[in-house]
Amino acid sequence: MPDVPVSEALAHARRRLTDALAQAGRDSDAAQLLAVSKTKSAGLVRQAYGAGQRDFGENYLQEALDKQHELADLEAIVWHFIGPLQSNKTRAVAEHFSWVHSIERAKTARRLSEQRPAALGALNVCLQVNVSGEASKAGIAPEDLEALAREVAGLPNLRLRGLMAIPAPAVGLDAQRRPLAELRRLKERLAERLPELTLDTLSMGMSDDLEAAVLEGATLVRLGTAIFGARAVRH
Repeated sequence: MPDVPVSEALAHARRRLTDALAQAGRDSDAAQLLAVSKTKSAGLVRQAYGAGQRDFGENYLQEALDKQHELADLEAIVWHFIGPLQSNKTRAVAEHFSWVHSIERAKTARRLSEQRPAALGALNVCLQVNVSGEASKAGIAPEDLEALAREVAGLPNLRLRGLMAIPAPAVGLDAQRRPLAELRRLKERLAERLPELTLDTLSMGMSDDLEAAVLEGATLVRLGTAIFGARAVRH
């Protein structure tokens, strides 16, 4: 359980976001919180929903599907899949999520497009970029980004919205900003190369680097610990 009520933690997170946007000279609605609810109970998600949160991010498919079933009565809730996506899980993700943030392979994107139910409309997707160059991190290399973007942009049931990254942890605002600035530059370059697209999303920043992310143009900031408390160990 979080140390403080979810509603209180969420209010504090919103103040952080509002303050960061003001500090960056951006509009107060230029970025929004994505509540990362992985390993958290459906009851805590319901509390956050009751406090006005509508967008929730999940990493583990079966856990997410269980929560979606339990919370089926909540209207206008928006589910984002933000974890690694294996080919054998694409159908369930295509059928049960509004967003996928972790596209790094054309094959995965093609499967999502093929398996997306027409009645749900296009699936919003972000391409995950490995901006820190870590061998252990998911994400496409920056030099391969444009080719992947062109392929994803041509898929009929996907809507390419922008980029996502999970940089290596860093201490200090300047160090935190560097990889986030690289992601922003990559999106700007992609927008120049593919002007027919509306790339309006930078999914970056977490509980420890929200301020750095907002300064570099984040539009979706993924907060888990700051809203729900320390993450439970997943066995």
